[in-house]
Amino acid sequence: MMNQLFRRKQYSESDHSSGLVRALGVWDIVFFGIAAIIGAGSFSSLGEAVFRGGPGVIILYVICGFACGFTALCYAEFASRIPTAGSAYTYAYASFGELIAWIIGWALIMEYSFGNIYVAFSWSDYFTSFLGRIGIHLPEYLTCSYMEAKKAVLAGSQNRELLRAWSSAPLIGNLKFIVDVPALIINGLITWLVYVGVRESKNFNNIFVILKLFIIVLVIAVGVAYINTDNWFPVSTVTGENSFMPNGFAGVMSAVSGVFFAYIGFDALSVLSEETKDPQKNLPRGMIISLVLCTVIYIILTLVLTGMVDYRRFEGIGDPLAFIFERTNANVAWMEFVVSLGAIVAITTVLLVFQMGQPRIWYAMSRDGLMPKKFLTIHPKHKTPSFATIITGIVVGVPILFTDKSFILDFTSIGTIFAFVLVCGGVLMLPAKEKLPGRFHMPYINSRFIFPVLFLGGVAFFYFWQPEFFASLMDWNDAIEGEFRISMFFFLIINCILCVVAYMRNLSLIPLLGLSSCLYLLTGMTHDNWFWFLAWFGIGLIFYFGYGFRKSKLNRELNGDLD
Repeated sequence: MMNQLFRRKQYSESDHSSGLVRALGVWDIVFFGIAAIIGAGSFSSLGEAVFRGGPGVIILYVICGFACGFTALCYAEFASRIPTAGSAYTYAYASFGELIAWIIGWALIMEYSFGNIYVAFSWSDYFTSFLGRIGIHLPEYLTCSYMEAKKAVLAGSQNRELLRAWSSAPLIGNLKFIVDVPALIINGLITWLVYVGVRESKNFNNIFVILKLFIIVLVIAVGVAYINTDNWFPVSTVTGENSFMPNGFAGVMSAVSGVFFAYIGFDALSVLSEETKDPQKNLPRGMIISLVLCTVIYIILTLVLTGMVDYRRFEGIGDPLAFIFERTNANVAWMEFVVSLGAIVAITTVLLVFQMGQPRIWYAMSRDGLMPKKFLTIHPKHKTPSFATIITGIVVGVPILFTDKSFILDFTSIGTIFAFVLVCGGVLMLPAKEKLPGRFHMPYINSRFIFPVLFLGGVAFFYFWQPEFFASLMDWNDAIEGEFRISMFFFLIINCILCVVAYMRNLSLIPLLGLSSCLYLLTGMTHDNWFWFLAWFGIGLIFYFGYGFRKSKLNRELNGDLD
Protein backbone atom coordinates (compact mmCIF):
# COMPACT_ATOMS: atom_id res chain seq x y z
CA MET A 1 0.00 0.00 0.00
CA MET A 2 2.75 2.47 0.97
CA ASN A 3 4.70 1.66 -2.20
CA GLN A 4 1.58 2.37 -4.27
CA LEU A 5 1.03 5.74 -2.58
CA PHE A 6 4.54 6.86 -3.48
CA ARG A 7 4.80 5.39 -6.98
CA ARG A 8 6.62 7.78 -9.28
CA LYS A 9 5.94 8.89 -12.82
CA GLN A 10 8.91 8.44 -15.14
CA TYR A 11 9.75 11.11 -17.71
CA SER A 12 11.90 10.55 -20.77
CA GLU A 13 13.64 12.88 -23.17
CA SER A 14 10.72 12.43 -25.58
CA ASP A 15 8.53 14.19 -23.01
CA HIS A 16 10.83 17.14 -23.36
CA SER A 17 10.32 17.47 -27.13
CA SER A 18 6.95 19.23 -27.11
CA GLY A 19 7.58 21.41 -30.15
CA LEU A 20 7.35 24.63 -28.15
CA VAL A 21 9.45 27.52 -29.43
CA ARG A 22 12.38 28.59 -27.24
CA ALA A 23 11.85 32.34 -27.49
CA LEU A 24 12.36 33.60 -23.93
CA GLY A 25 15.60 35.12 -22.72
CA VAL A 26 16.55 35.92 -19.16
CA TRP A 27 14.92 39.39 -19.23
CA ASP A 28 11.72 37.93 -20.65
CA ILE A 29 11.68 35.62 -17.63
CA VAL A 30 12.28 38.64 -15.38
CA PHE A 31 9.31 40.45 -16.94
CA PHE A 32 7.06 37.40 -16.55
CA GLY A 33 8.17 37.22 -12.91
CA ILE A 34 7.33 40.87 -12.31
CA ALA A 35 3.99 40.33 -14.11
CA ALA A 36 3.13 37.53 -11.67
CA ILE A 37 4.47 39.19 -8.50
CA ILE A 38 3.48 42.84 -9.05
CA GLY A 39 -0.29 42.53 -9.02
CA ALA A 40 -2.89 42.38 -6.30
CA GLY A 41 -0.05 42.08 -3.78
CA SER A 42 1.14 45.62 -4.47
CA PHE A 43 -2.14 47.21 -5.50
CA SER A 44 -4.31 45.71 -2.74
CA SER A 45 -2.95 43.33 -0.05
CA LEU A 46 -0.25 45.88 0.78
CA GLY A 47 -2.93 47.90 2.58
CA GLU A 48 -3.94 44.94 4.75
CA ALA A 49 -0.30 44.19 5.55
CA VAL A 50 0.44 47.80 6.54
CA PHE A 51 -2.62 47.94 8.81
CA ARG A 52 -1.58 44.78 10.66
CA GLY A 53 2.16 45.35 10.93
CA GLY A 54 2.71 49.11 10.65
CA PRO A 55 5.90 50.50 9.05
CA GLY A 56 7.90 47.57 10.44
CA VAL A 57 6.17 45.27 7.97
CA ILE A 58 9.13 45.87 5.64
CA ILE A 59 11.00 43.32 7.78
CA LEU A 60 8.53 40.71 6.58
CA TYR A 61 9.08 41.68 2.96
CA VAL A 62 12.78 40.99 3.40
CA ILE A 63 12.10 37.64 5.10
CA CYS A 64 9.62 36.62 2.39
CA GLY A 65 12.06 37.71 -0.31
CA PHE A 66 14.78 35.47 1.12
CA ALA A 67 12.36 32.55 1.59
CA CYS A 68 11.13 32.84 -2.00
CA GLY A 69 14.71 33.22 -3.27
CA PHE A 70 15.77 29.93 -1.68
CA THR A 71 12.55 28.31 -2.95
CA ALA A 72 13.23 29.63 -6.47
CA LEU A 73 16.59 27.85 -6.47
CA CYS A 74 14.82 24.66 -5.42
CA TYR A 75 12.37 25.02 -8.31
CA ALA A 76 15.32 25.56 -10.65
CA GLU A 77 16.97 22.39 -9.34
CA PHE A 78 13.81 20.43 -10.10
CA ALA A 79 13.57 21.98 -13.58
CA SER A 80 17.14 20.95 -14.38
CA ARG A 81 16.51 17.33 -13.34
CA ILE A 82 13.15 16.67 -14.99
CA PRO A 83 13.15 17.02 -18.81
CA THR A 84 9.67 18.48 -19.15
CA ALA A 85 7.83 21.70 -18.44
CA GLY A 86 5.59 21.68 -15.39
CA SER A 87 4.85 22.98 -11.97
CA ALA A 88 5.55 21.69 -8.48
CA TYR A 89 2.92 19.02 -9.18
CA THR A 90 4.94 17.60 -12.09
CA TYR A 91 8.20 17.72 -10.17
CA ALA A 92 6.72 16.00 -7.12
CA TYR A 93 5.18 13.23 -9.24
CA ALA A 94 8.55 12.42 -10.79
CA SER A 95 10.59 12.73 -7.61
CA PHE A 96 8.49 11.80 -4.55
CA GLY A 97 5.51 9.89 -5.80
CA GLU A 98 1.82 10.16 -6.41
CA LEU A 99 0.49 11.10 -2.96
CA ILE A 100 2.86 14.06 -2.55
CA ALA A 101 2.09 15.13 -6.12
CA TRP A 102 -1.62 15.07 -5.31
CA ILE A 103 -1.10 17.11 -2.15
CA ILE A 104 0.87 19.77 -4.05
CA GLY A 105 -1.67 19.77 -6.89
CA TRP A 106 -4.44 20.28 -4.34
CA ALA A 107 -2.43 23.11 -2.76
CA LEU A 108 -2.04 24.77 -6.16
CA ILE A 109 -5.83 25.07 -6.32
CA MET A 110 -5.55 27.25 -3.20
CA GLU A 111 -2.88 29.36 -4.87
CA TYR A 112 -4.43 29.90 -8.29
CA SER A 113 -8.21 29.55 -7.94
CA PHE A 114 -8.71 30.91 -4.43
CA GLY A 115 -5.98 33.47 -5.00
CA ASN A 116 -7.99 34.79 -7.90
CA ILE A 117 -10.97 35.35 -5.58
CA TYR A 118 -8.86 37.88 -3.70
CA VAL A 119 -7.64 39.39 -6.97
CA ALA A 120 -11.27 39.75 -8.12
CA PHE A 121 -12.11 41.58 -4.88
CA SER A 122 -9.09 43.84 -5.47
CA TRP A 123 -10.15 44.56 -9.05
CA SER A 124 -13.61 45.50 -7.75
CA ASP A 125 -12.12 47.96 -5.23
CA TYR A 126 -10.12 49.79 -7.88
CA PHE A 127 -12.94 49.67 -10.45
CA THR A 128 -15.40 51.14 -7.94
CA SER A 129 -12.83 53.74 -6.94
CA PHE A 130 -12.31 54.67 -10.59
CA LEU A 131 -16.04 54.99 -11.23
CA GLY A 132 -16.39 57.28 -8.20
CA ARG A 133 -13.70 59.56 -9.56
CA ILE A 134 -15.59 60.04 -12.82
CA GLY A 135 -18.87 60.68 -11.04
CA ILE A 136 -20.48 57.24 -11.11
CA HIS A 137 -21.37 55.97 -7.65
CA LEU A 138 -22.56 52.41 -7.12
CA PRO A 139 -24.44 51.52 -3.91
CA GLU A 140 -21.99 50.29 -1.28
CA TYR A 141 -23.93 47.03 -0.82
CA LEU A 142 -23.14 46.13 -4.45
CA THR A 143 -19.38 46.72 -4.15
CA CYS A 144 -18.32 44.59 -1.15
CA SER A 145 -18.92 41.11 0.21
CA TYR A 146 -21.53 40.24 2.82
CA MET A 147 -18.98 38.83 5.27
CA GLU A 148 -16.71 41.87 4.89
CA ALA A 149 -19.55 44.27 5.82
CA LYS A 150 -20.74 42.06 8.69
CA LYS A 151 -17.25 41.78 10.17
CA ALA A 152 -16.81 45.55 9.97
CA VAL A 153 -19.99 46.12 11.99
CA LEU A 154 -19.20 43.48 14.60
CA ALA A 155 -15.62 44.73 15.02
CA GLY A 156 -16.62 48.40 15.34
CA SER A 157 -14.66 49.32 12.22
CA GLN A 158 -14.22 52.94 11.13
CA ASN A 159 -14.57 52.04 7.44
CA ARG A 160 -17.53 54.16 6.41
CA GLU A 161 -18.15 52.38 3.09
CA LEU A 162 -18.55 48.99 4.78
CA LEU A 163 -20.78 50.43 7.52
CA ARG A 164 -22.99 52.13 4.93
CA ALA A 165 -23.17 48.89 2.94
CA TRP A 166 -24.57 47.11 5.99
CA SER A 167 -27.00 49.86 7.00
CA SER A 168 -28.35 50.57 3.48
CA ALA A 169 -28.58 47.00 2.13
CA PRO A 170 -32.09 45.83 1.18
CA LEU A 171 -33.52 42.78 2.91
CA ILE A 172 -34.44 39.51 1.24
CA GLY A 173 -36.38 37.81 3.98
CA ASN A 174 -34.13 38.22 7.02
CA LEU A 175 -30.91 38.37 4.98
CA LYS A 176 -29.25 41.58 3.87
CA PHE A 177 -28.53 41.65 0.14
CA ILE A 178 -24.80 42.50 -0.05
CA VAL A 179 -22.93 41.23 -3.13
CA ASP A 180 -19.71 42.36 -4.79
CA VAL A 181 -21.17 42.65 -8.28
CA PRO A 182 -18.01 44.00 -10.04
CA ALA A 183 -15.99 41.03 -8.69
CA LEU A 184 -18.57 38.59 -10.08
CA ILE A 185 -18.67 40.35 -13.45
CA ILE A 186 -14.89 40.45 -13.95
CA ASN A 187 -14.65 36.76 -13.00
CA GLY A 188 -17.29 35.93 -15.62
CA LEU A 189 -15.56 38.01 -18.30
CA ILE A 190 -12.12 36.54 -17.59
CA THR A 191 -13.55 33.01 -17.62
CA TRP A 192 -15.10 33.71 -21.02
CA LEU A 193 -11.85 35.16 -22.39
CA VAL A 194 -9.87 32.12 -21.22
CA TYR A 195 -12.57 29.82 -22.64
CA VAL A 196 -12.31 31.29 -26.14
CA GLY A 197 -8.52 31.01 -26.09
CA VAL A 198 -6.89 34.28 -25.10
CA ARG A 199 -3.08 33.87 -24.95
CA GLU A 200 -0.55 36.42 -23.92
CA SER A 201 2.53 36.83 -26.04
CA LYS A 202 5.74 37.92 -24.40
CA ASN A 203 5.46 41.36 -26.05
CA PHE A 204 1.92 41.88 -24.73
CA ASN A 205 3.08 40.84 -21.26
CA ASN A 206 6.14 43.11 -21.34
CA ILE A 207 4.01 46.14 -22.30
CA PHE A 208 1.76 45.69 -19.28
CA VAL A 209 4.71 45.07 -16.97
CA ILE A 210 6.17 48.40 -18.10
CA LEU A 211 2.79 50.02 -17.39
CA LYS A 212 2.73 48.55 -13.88
CA LEU A 213 6.26 49.68 -13.13
CA PHE A 214 5.53 53.17 -14.51
CA ILE A 215 2.57 53.56 -12.15
CA ILE A 216 4.55 52.36 -9.14
CA VAL A 217 7.51 54.63 -9.95
CA LEU A 218 5.02 57.51 -10.34
CA VAL A 219 3.45 56.71 -6.95
CA ILE A 220 6.88 56.72 -5.31
CA ALA A 221 8.07 59.88 -7.07
CA VAL A 222 4.94 61.90 -6.24
CA GLY A 223 4.42 60.38 -2.79
CA VAL A 224 7.91 61.18 -1.50
CA ALA A 225 7.03 64.88 -1.33
CA TYR A 226 4.14 64.13 1.08
CA ILE A 227 6.01 61.90 3.53
CA ASN A 228 5.80 62.81 7.21
CA THR A 229 8.57 60.86 8.94
CA ASP A 230 6.64 60.97 12.23
CA ASN A 231 4.24 58.44 10.69
CA TRP A 232 7.10 55.92 10.60
CA PHE A 233 7.26 55.92 14.42
CA PRO A 234 3.68 55.93 15.72
CA VAL A 235 2.80 55.27 19.36
CA SER A 236 3.14 51.57 20.15
CA THR A 237 0.09 49.68 21.36
CA VAL A 238 2.50 47.43 23.30
CA THR A 239 4.93 49.80 25.04
CA GLY A 240 3.16 53.16 24.69
CA GLU A 241 6.30 54.67 23.13
CA ASN A 242 7.02 55.69 19.55
CA SER A 243 8.03 52.59 17.60
CA PHE A 244 8.73 51.40 14.05
CA MET A 245 6.71 48.30 15.01
CA PRO A 246 3.67 49.83 16.79
CA ASN A 247 1.97 46.45 17.32
CA GLY A 248 5.18 44.72 18.34
CA PHE A 249 6.90 41.96 16.43
CA ALA A 250 3.85 39.74 16.91
CA GLY A 251 1.86 42.41 15.07
CA VAL A 252 4.36 42.35 12.23
CA MET A 253 4.07 38.56 12.00
CA SER A 254 0.27 38.81 11.88
CA ALA A 255 0.72 40.50 8.47
CA VAL A 256 2.47 37.48 6.97
CA SER A 257 -0.54 36.54 4.80
CA GLY A 258 -0.76 39.96 3.20
CA VAL A 259 2.99 40.15 2.66
CA PHE A 260 3.46 36.64 1.32
CA PHE A 261 0.49 37.06 -1.02
CA ALA A 262 2.57 39.73 -2.76
CA TYR A 263 5.04 37.03 -3.84
CA ILE A 264 2.52 34.42 -4.95
CA GLY A 265 2.93 33.51 -8.59
CA PHE A 266 6.71 33.57 -9.07
CA ASP A 267 6.70 29.76 -8.97
CA ALA A 268 4.58 29.76 -12.15
CA LEU A 269 7.77 30.67 -14.03
CA SER A 270 8.81 27.02 -13.80
CA VAL A 271 6.23 26.11 -16.46
CA LEU A 272 8.17 28.19 -19.00
CA SER A 273 11.22 25.91 -19.05
CA GLU A 274 10.49 24.45 -22.52
CA GLU A 275 9.99 27.93 -23.98
CA THR A 276 13.17 29.40 -22.49
CA LYS A 277 16.51 29.67 -24.23
CA ASP A 278 19.08 27.81 -22.14
CA PRO A 279 16.55 27.19 -19.30
CA GLN A 280 19.10 25.68 -16.91
CA LYS A 281 20.85 29.04 -16.85
CA ASN A 282 18.23 31.68 -17.69
CA LEU A 283 15.33 30.36 -15.60
CA PRO A 284 17.02 30.56 -12.17
CA ARG A 285 18.63 33.89 -13.09
CA GLY A 286 15.29 35.34 -14.16
CA MET A 287 13.57 34.11 -10.99
CA ILE A 288 16.16 35.60 -8.66
CA ILE A 289 16.41 38.94 -10.48
CA SER A 290 12.62 39.38 -10.50
CA LEU A 291 12.41 38.51 -6.79
CA VAL A 292 15.14 40.99 -5.85
CA LEU A 293 13.60 43.79 -7.92
CA CYS A 294 10.11 43.17 -6.52
CA THR A 295 11.37 43.02 -2.91
CA VAL A 296 13.08 46.39 -3.32
CA ILE A 297 9.91 47.83 -4.88
CA TYR A 298 7.73 46.54 -2.04
CA ILE A 299 10.02 47.98 0.64
CA ILE A 300 10.09 51.42 -0.98
CA LEU A 301 6.31 51.36 -1.53
CA THR A 302 5.72 50.43 2.11
CA LEU A 303 7.91 53.30 3.32
CA VAL A 304 6.02 55.74 1.08
CA LEU A 305 2.57 54.54 2.16
CA THR A 306 3.34 54.50 5.88
CA GLY A 307 5.12 57.85 5.61
CA MET A 308 2.19 59.54 3.89
CA VAL A 309 -0.69 58.12 5.96
CA ASP A 310 -0.95 56.74 9.49
CA TYR A 311 -0.88 52.94 9.25
CA ARG A 312 -4.14 52.58 11.24
CA ARG A 313 -6.12 54.27 8.47
CA PHE A 314 -5.46 51.39 6.05
CA GLU A 315 -8.05 49.18 7.77
CA GLY A 316 -10.26 47.60 5.11
CA ILE A 317 -8.64 49.63 2.32
CA GLY A 318 -8.58 47.60 -0.89
CA ASP A 319 -6.97 50.29 -3.07
CA PRO A 320 -4.07 51.63 -0.96
CA LEU A 321 -2.10 53.21 -3.82
CA ALA A 322 -5.09 55.36 -4.80
CA PHE A 323 -6.16 55.89 -1.17
CA ILE A 324 -3.00 57.79 -0.22
CA PHE A 325 -3.84 60.45 -2.82
CA GLU A 326 -7.47 60.95 -1.75
CA ARG A 327 -8.79 64.34 -0.63
CA THR A 328 -8.46 63.42 3.07
CA ASN A 329 -4.80 62.44 2.56
CA ALA A 330 -2.42 63.95 -0.04
CA ASN A 331 -5.33 65.36 -2.10
CA VAL A 332 -3.80 64.75 -5.54
CA ALA A 333 -6.87 64.06 -7.68
CA TRP A 334 -5.04 63.30 -10.92
CA MET A 335 -2.93 60.64 -9.20
CA GLU A 336 -6.07 58.96 -7.85
CA PHE A 337 -7.37 58.74 -11.40
CA VAL A 338 -4.10 57.47 -12.93
CA VAL A 339 -3.50 54.86 -10.23
CA SER A 340 -7.08 53.56 -10.31
CA LEU A 341 -7.13 53.23 -14.09
CA GLY A 342 -3.67 51.66 -14.23
CA ALA A 343 -4.51 49.23 -11.42
CA ILE A 344 -7.60 48.02 -13.26
CA VAL A 345 -5.47 47.08 -16.28
CA ALA A 346 -2.64 45.61 -14.19
CA ILE A 347 -4.88 43.47 -11.99
CA THR A 348 -6.86 42.28 -15.01
CA THR A 349 -3.70 40.73 -16.47
CA VAL A 350 -3.06 38.91 -13.18
CA LEU A 351 -6.59 37.53 -13.24
CA LEU A 352 -6.05 36.37 -16.81
CA VAL A 353 -2.71 34.66 -16.12
CA PHE A 354 -3.91 32.68 -13.09
CA GLN A 355 -7.33 31.89 -14.55
CA MET A 356 -5.45 30.32 -17.48
CA GLY A 357 -3.09 28.41 -15.17
CA GLN A 358 -5.61 26.53 -13.02
CA PRO A 359 -7.43 24.68 -15.85
CA ARG A 360 -4.08 23.47 -17.17
CA ILE A 361 -3.11 22.09 -13.77
CA TRP A 362 -6.39 20.18 -13.65
CA TYR A 363 -5.77 19.08 -17.24
CA ALA A 364 -2.37 17.63 -16.24
CA MET A 365 -3.84 15.87 -13.20
CA SER A 366 -6.67 14.46 -15.32
CA ARG A 367 -4.16 13.21 -17.89
CA ASP A 368 -2.50 11.27 -15.06
CA GLY A 369 -5.87 9.85 -14.02
CA LEU A 370 -6.04 11.74 -10.71
CA MET A 371 -8.99 13.88 -11.84
CA PRO A 372 -12.05 12.83 -13.88
CA LYS A 373 -11.54 12.47 -17.64
CA LYS A 374 -13.98 15.33 -18.22
CA PHE A 375 -11.18 17.75 -17.32
CA LEU A 376 -9.35 16.54 -20.46
CA THR A 377 -12.08 17.97 -22.68
CA ILE A 378 -10.64 20.27 -25.35
CA HIS A 379 -12.96 22.69 -27.14
CA PRO A 380 -13.06 21.68 -30.84
CA LYS A 381 -12.92 25.29 -32.05
CA HIS A 382 -11.03 27.24 -29.38
CA LYS A 383 -8.58 24.43 -28.52
CA THR A 384 -8.76 25.21 -24.80
CA PRO A 385 -9.50 22.93 -21.80
CA SER A 386 -13.12 24.09 -21.89
CA PHE A 387 -14.67 22.06 -19.06
CA ALA A 388 -11.77 22.78 -16.68
CA THR A 389 -12.05 26.49 -17.53
CA ILE A 390 -15.75 26.59 -16.71
CA ILE A 391 -15.20 24.76 -13.42
CA THR A 392 -12.43 27.23 -12.55
CA GLY A 393 -14.83 30.12 -13.14
CA ILE A 394 -17.37 28.49 -10.83
CA VAL A 395 -14.77 27.73 -8.14
CA VAL A 396 -13.68 31.39 -8.19
CA GLY A 397 -17.16 32.89 -8.58
CA VAL A 398 -19.27 31.07 -5.99
CA PRO A 399 -17.10 31.93 -2.93
CA ILE A 400 -17.28 35.62 -3.91
CA LEU A 401 -20.89 35.48 -2.68
CA PHE A 402 -20.14 34.40 0.89
CA THR A 403 -16.49 35.02 1.77
CA ASP A 404 -14.28 38.09 2.29
CA LYS A 405 -10.80 39.34 1.41
CA SER A 406 -9.13 38.65 4.78
CA PHE A 407 -10.19 35.00 4.90
CA ILE A 408 -9.17 34.33 1.28
CA LEU A 409 -5.85 36.12 1.82
CA ASP A 410 -4.94 33.88 4.76
CA PHE A 411 -6.31 30.73 3.12
CA THR A 412 -4.37 31.27 -0.10
CA SER A 413 -1.11 32.16 1.62
CA ILE A 414 -1.02 29.17 3.96
CA GLY A 415 -1.58 26.74 1.07
CA THR A 416 1.19 28.27 -1.02
CA ILE A 417 3.69 28.40 1.84
CA PHE A 418 2.93 24.75 2.58
CA ALA A 419 3.64 23.86 -1.06
CA PHE A 420 6.95 25.73 -0.82
CA VAL A 421 7.82 23.78 2.34
CA LEU A 422 7.29 20.53 0.41
CA VAL A 423 9.41 21.75 -2.51
CA CYS A 424 12.33 22.83 -0.31
CA GLY A 425 12.09 19.72 1.85
CA GLY A 426 11.85 17.57 -1.25
CA VAL A 427 15.12 18.87 -2.70
CA LEU A 428 16.85 17.73 0.49
CA MET A 429 15.72 14.19 -0.34
CA LEU A 430 17.05 14.19 -3.90
CA PRO A 431 20.10 12.01 -4.62
CA ALA A 432 23.31 13.57 -5.90
CA LYS A 433 23.41 14.05 -9.67
CA GLU A 434 26.10 14.22 -12.28
CA LYS A 435 27.08 17.77 -13.20
CA LEU A 436 26.46 18.38 -16.88
CA PRO A 437 27.73 21.45 -18.77
CA GLY A 438 25.07 24.09 -19.44
CA ARG A 439 22.63 22.84 -16.80
CA PHE A 440 21.71 24.54 -13.56
CA HIS A 441 23.20 22.92 -10.50
CA MET A 442 22.28 24.15 -7.07
CA PRO A 443 25.53 24.90 -5.26
CA TYR A 444 26.17 22.37 -2.53
CA ILE A 445 27.19 23.99 0.74
CA ASN A 446 27.60 21.62 3.65
CA SER A 447 25.22 22.78 6.40
CA ARG A 448 26.70 20.55 9.10
CA PHE A 449 28.09 23.46 11.10
CA ILE A 450 26.78 26.49 9.23
CA PHE A 451 23.04 25.89 9.75
CA PRO A 452 23.22 25.29 13.53
CA VAL A 453 25.42 28.40 13.89
CA LEU A 454 23.06 30.50 11.74
CA PHE A 455 19.93 29.30 13.53
CA LEU A 456 21.20 29.49 17.11
CA GLY A 457 23.03 32.73 16.38
CA GLY A 458 19.86 34.18 14.85
CA VAL A 459 17.83 33.21 17.91
CA ALA A 460 20.42 34.83 20.21
CA PHE A 461 20.48 38.01 18.11
CA PHE A 462 16.69 38.21 18.10
CA TYR A 463 16.60 37.67 21.87
CA PHE A 464 18.76 40.75 22.48
CA TRP A 465 16.96 42.76 19.75
CA GLN A 466 13.41 41.98 20.91
CA PRO A 467 13.65 40.79 24.54
CA GLU A 468 10.01 41.72 25.24
CA PHE A 469 8.92 39.38 22.45
CA PHE A 470 10.64 36.41 24.09
CA ALA A 471 9.25 37.46 27.46
CA SER A 472 5.72 37.48 26.03
CA LEU A 473 6.26 34.02 24.54
CA MET A 474 7.10 32.64 27.97
CA ASP A 475 4.32 34.53 29.81
CA TRP A 476 1.08 32.67 29.10
CA ASN A 477 -0.89 35.48 30.69
CA ASP A 478 0.48 37.94 28.13
CA ALA A 479 -1.83 39.30 25.45
CA ILE A 480 0.13 37.68 22.62
CA GLU A 481 -2.06 35.36 20.54
CA GLY A 482 -1.96 31.79 21.83
CA GLU A 483 -1.80 30.17 18.40
CA PHE A 484 1.21 32.32 17.46
CA ARG A 485 2.97 31.28 20.67
CA ILE A 486 2.32 27.60 19.93
CA SER A 487 3.48 27.99 16.32
CA MET A 488 6.71 29.62 17.47
CA PHE A 489 7.44 26.77 19.88
CA PHE A 490 6.89 24.22 17.10
CA PHE A 491 9.13 26.28 14.80
CA LEU A 492 11.96 26.32 17.36
CA ILE A 493 11.63 22.59 18.07
CA ILE A 494 11.56 21.62 14.37
CA ASN A 495 14.61 23.76 13.64
CA CYS A 496 16.51 22.22 16.54
CA ILE A 497 15.76 18.83 14.98
CA LEU A 498 16.93 20.14 11.60
CA CYS A 499 20.18 21.28 13.24
CA VAL A 500 20.79 17.72 14.46
CA VAL A 501 19.87 16.16 11.10
CA ALA A 502 22.04 18.70 9.24
CA TYR A 503 25.00 17.77 11.46
CA MET A 504 24.45 14.03 11.04
CA ARG A 505 23.67 13.91 7.31
CA ASN A 506 25.57 16.89 5.87
CA LEU A 507 22.44 18.38 4.28
CA SER A 508 22.64 21.02 1.54
CA LEU A 509 22.40 24.51 3.05
CA ILE A 510 20.27 26.36 0.43
CA PRO A 511 17.15 24.14 0.51
CA LEU A 512 17.54 23.85 4.28
CA LEU A 513 17.43 27.65 4.62
CA GLY A 514 14.42 27.73 2.29
CA LEU A 515 12.65 25.10 4.41
CA SER A 516 13.40 26.96 7.64
CA SER A 517 12.32 30.33 6.19
CA CYS A 518 9.02 28.96 4.92
CA LEU A 519 8.36 27.22 8.24
CA TYR A 520 8.91 30.57 9.95
CA LEU A 521 6.32 32.22 7.70
CA LEU A 522 3.80 29.58 8.78
CA THR A 523 4.08 30.78 12.40
CA GLY A 524 2.09 33.89 11.43
CA MET A 525 -1.00 31.80 10.64
CA THR A 526 -3.87 31.68 13.15
CA HIS A 527 -5.73 28.60 14.36
CA ASP A 528 -8.60 29.53 12.01
CA ASN A 529 -6.16 29.44 9.08
CA TRP A 530 -4.93 26.02 10.13
CA PHE A 531 -8.47 24.70 10.69
CA TRP A 532 -9.65 25.61 7.20
CA PHE A 533 -6.34 24.53 5.69
CA LEU A 534 -6.56 21.07 7.26
CA ALA A 535 -10.25 20.83 6.37
CA TRP A 536 -9.41 21.59 2.74
CA PHE A 537 -6.69 18.94 2.68
CA GLY A 538 -9.02 16.48 4.37
CA ILE A 539 -11.46 16.96 1.48
CA GLY A 540 -8.57 16.49 -0.95
CA LEU A 541 -7.46 13.22 0.62
CA ILE A 542 -11.03 11.89 0.58
CA PHE A 543 -11.20 12.67 -3.14
CA TYR A 544 -7.80 11.08 -3.77
CA PHE A 545 -8.53 7.81 -1.97
CA GLY A 546 -12.09 7.73 -3.30
CA TYR A 547 -11.16 8.40 -6.92
CA GLY A 548 -7.57 9.32 -7.81
CA PHE A 549 -5.85 6.34 -6.16
CA ARG A 550 -7.99 3.83 -8.08
CA LYS A 551 -8.14 5.75 -11.38
CA SER A 552 -4.47 6.70 -11.47
CA LYS A 553 -2.86 5.99 -14.83
CA LEU A 554 0.11 4.41 -13.08
CA ASN A 555 -2.22 2.16 -11.10
CA ARG A 556 -4.05 1.05 -14.23
CA GLU A 557 -0.74 0.37 -15.99
CA LEU A 558 0.33 -1.86 -13.11
CA ASN A 559 -2.99 -3.71 -13.19
CA GLY A 560 -2.95 -4.05 -16.97
CA ASP A 561 -6.32 -2.33 -17.49
CA LEU A 562 -5.05 0.83 -19.18
CA ASP A 563 -7.37 1.97 -21.99
